[in-house]
Amino acid sequence: MTPDQTKTSSPAEDDEIDLGKLLAQLWAGKLWISGFTALSGAIGLAVALNTPPIYRADALLQLEEKGGSLVLPQSLSDLAESDPRSVTEIELLHSRLVLGQAVADLHLDWQAAPVRLPFVAHAVETGVLPLPDIAALTKYSRGDTTIRLDLLEVPPYWINAEIRLTAMSEGRFRVVLPDGSVKEGAEGVSLSDPSLGFGLRVGELAAPSGREFVLRQLDETAAINDLRGRLSVSERGRQSSILEASLTGGDPRETQHTLAAITEAYLRQNVARSAAEAQSSLEFIDAQMPEAGRAVSVAEQALNAYQQKQQAIDLGFEGQSLLTQIGTIETELRQLAGQEDEIAERYTPNHPVYKQLLANRARLEELLAALREEVGALPETQREVFNLTRDLEVAQEVYLQLLNRAQELRVLKASTIGNVRIVDGARTAPQPIAPRKARMLALALVLGAIGGVGIVMLRSWLHKGIRGTDELERMGLPVFATVNLAPAAMRNRRQRGKLPILSLSDPNGLTAEGIRSLRTSLHFGMLDAKTRSVAFISAAPEVGKSFTAVNLAVVAAQAGQKVCLIDADLRRGYLRRYFGLPKSTPGLADMLSQGAKLADVLVAGPVPGLFFLPTGRFPPNPSELLMRPDFADLIIALDQEFDLIIVDTPPVLAVTDPVVIGRAVGASIAVVRYDVTPAGEVEALIRQLSGLGVKLAGAVLNGFDPLSARGRHGYGYAYRYDYRATAED
Repeated sequence: MTPDQTKTSSPAEDDEIDLGKLLAQLWAGKLWISGFTALSGAIGLAVALNTPPIYRADALLQLEEKGGSLVLPQSLSDLAESDPRSVTEIELLHSRLVLGQAVADLHLDWQAAPVRLPFVAHAVETGVLPLPDIAALTKYSRGDTTIRLDLLEVPPYWINAEIRLTAMSEGRFRVVLPDGSVKEGAEGVSLSDPSLGFGLRVGELAAPSGREFVLRQLDETAAINDLRGRLSVSERGRQSSILEASLTGGDPRETQHTLAAITEAYLRQNVARSAAEAQSSLEFIDAQMPEAGRAVSVAEQALNAYQQKQQAIDLGFEGQSLLTQIGTIETELRQLAGQEDEIAERYTPNHPVYKQLLANRARLEELLAALREEVGALPETQREVFNLTRDLEVAQEVYLQLLNRAQELRVLKASTIGNVRIVDGARTAPQPIAPRKARMLALALVLGAIGGVGIVMLRSWLHKGIRGTDELERMGLPVFATVNLAPAAMRNRRQRGKLPILSLSDPNGLTAEGIRSLRTSLHFGMLDAKTRSVAFISAAPEVGKSFTAVNLAVVAAQAGQKVCLIDADLRRGYLRRYFGLPKSTPGLADMLSQGAKLADVLVAGPVPGLFFLPTGRFPPNPSELLMRPDFADLIIALDQEFDLIIVDTPPVLAVTDPVVIGRAVGASIAVVRYDVTPAGEVEALIRQLSGLGVKLAGAVLNGFDPLSARGRHGYGYAYRYDYRATAED
């Protein structure tokens, strides 16, 4: 398969999710995941221990269909009827009318709290985190303070302003007001300043000297909103007319008392609302009573005056009989008028019941008209007395009706209990509802694990380093060998003096075995090369190019080959340190610039058959020296004398020296650092070399970490297993 063909298929492969690769990435980042999980768990535990407990009080209310404790007449029962709706009542419980009354009853707009240490207040107050007894920390509460206000009055411009109270000895205290003035007082004694409109009485104060408290008169709206935020009301079941009210708070007793105050305020407003119509009617009747009384008095005075004037004592038997009959008929007509309103709602005028009522009314009206004609036939004196007496009776009847109606309404108002009753009074559960420490810890651990996984995946996405031989092969670079990571070698460049050669210090390690694998692959890969010389090239520094070159030279010499190692990095080459040579040692630069002899600059290595050609003194024009024909001639001359020539070069993307060297040697091999060298750098390396006529023979994947790659590539585990088995044998 050609490189182009491979590149064409790579996008489709990239679109596929490799579950095994994903799991391998997570396993490689297990330390990150474990660390984030542990850190998040520790934070969650700290938060749980430092979160004050929250208690919940609840109460049960029933909405009844009718209110009233007495069996009343139908006219009064109609006034007491109601049709409760749960949604309406729930909104009423959340209203300012109800909550404002509870705030006023319990003075919830007064705030008195000890000064607490920020962030760890609960841990300090519960003793989990003890505070040293030093002056700077004396003001902070340690759970040993109690305060109760009996009075707090402030001027309007001090609403929500902070008042600092500092406890002193023997129940005394000092107060710093918002205007900066300082006053002193004692427990149970009123402290006031009429000129400021300020008043304070501390009913109870128990605190060591130096403890501080913050007093504040809250805005009523703010206090109501805070109470509303802690109150929850819902209906149990659907259309059950049972409301469950619950209130949360940090103090179980205060929470219970507050909820009880809310339910009582709601009950009072419900009773007041139920009796509102009766109260309105009663107020109207009370307003009419004086006028009706005056009408009775006027009628009596008119009758008495006429009787005295005419010396008429009474109506006589006939007049009294007419008066009684007319009154009776008029009463019956009024009753029929009331019945007609009810019948008209159920029947049409053609219905027999309706016709019977109309017939009775017509008969009574005829009788009333006949009686009135008889009254007109009476003598004038009797007729006038009759009319005056009739006016008096009508006035008296109106007054009595108003009086009776007022009494009935008073009975209704007194007997109204509303359509709500408290089934279960407010009570606080003994166990707090929050914090749920186990749940918080579990959630923190889960979030920590998710965060760790996210960090691992983000690092994997942001870091585009080569992570497998398949990536290099898709770029058209055969992989000669994979060299395992050697942690000791990573610190070599930071050491001073001579550097150790890993193939000599740890010949049985996995890294040395990877170098031997490179030696074998190189033997077969260079059969067609023009010379037995190979240049190790990298895109950037710090990828292990020099490490690979010196160790390959050692293992090749150990295999019986005659090897020449050349440090062609005439700018920053440091291979001399592996051989313990000083900077002034003559080498390649001296041969190319001054014509030094090869025999004079070639240094014997620590292994028989290994010779080293150092850089010499760094020249000012390394590229120009390497471009001279002398370098190519040197490679040809060395090829006739040595079995393998290894050339270490500077980075390609930094300077052009490797291009010149690559045109002179038999093969060029790219050294790629596992999980460090980005794929883009490798592609740039290939383009730059190929554009100048240098073709890479392959690549070496250096610094491979089998722990991070385990599960992603079978090589890591299989190679380790095979090598260890051989070593044990």
